[in-house]
Amino acid sequence: MRFQTPLVPAVLLKRYKRFLADVRLADGTEVTAHCPNPGSMMGMSDAGLKVWVEPNDDPKKKLKYGLRLIEQNGAIIVVDTGIANKVVKESLLAGLVSGLEGDVRSEVPYGDKSRVDFLIENDGGHTWVEVKSVTLSRQAGLAEFPDSKTARGAKHLGELAKRVHAGDRAVMLYLVSRDDCDRFAPAADIDPVYAIAEAAAKQAGVEIMVLRTRVSPEEITLDPTPLDCL
Repeated sequence: MRFQTPLVPAVLLKRYKRFLADVRLADGTEVTAHCPNPGSMMGMSDAGLKVWVEPNDDPKKKLKYGLRLIEQNGAIIVVDTGIANKVVKESLLAGLVSGLEGDVRSEVPYGDKSRVDFLIENDGGHTWVEVKSVTLSRQAGLAEFPDSKTARGAKHLGELAKRVHAGDRAVMLYLVSRDDCDRFAPAADIDPVYAIAEAAAKQAGVEIMVLRTRVSPEEITLDPTPLDCL
């Protein structure tokens, strides 16, 4: 996935109210950018971090910049959680994800007022795929999810388990949205309820798939080699 508009380097001043971030541009101008990340952004909110923002000239948007990437200890991390679905969709349509080939549909209603990220249909039947963007890393090389409590995430795991019970295939796909990790584990200390829900989903037959991205200020692409899941 290439960014539609060239990203602009800046320095993070503060992130606040979940969806706002003040940054300083290279010319010294301070602006407020939209921060499209509902999580805690643990370890990624420190003042002074290098960031990249995407400018826009849309008169309908109040904020003229969107926060896209953060550099932390040499690693480039995707802040915008919506990018994960775009990267996965491009890769699915291109047939780059082994085991997830077929006709791809997005945002299909299922379960209790939910929408699955992707429904893949082929001769083997239906495969329901939820995607989670993973940004947290507290140990070198280890990516973790979630970075804050997520009742919505636990609900998605339950919905996937129901699809397996109905005779379909279901996959929870964790996309590691940073370029410095080669292992993955659930952050059970942050959200034990989610960890229990994931274990129950796996027991029910939900497949866990962990992939990572190659990240640069120009584009984000999928590395189709699965990561070790602890």
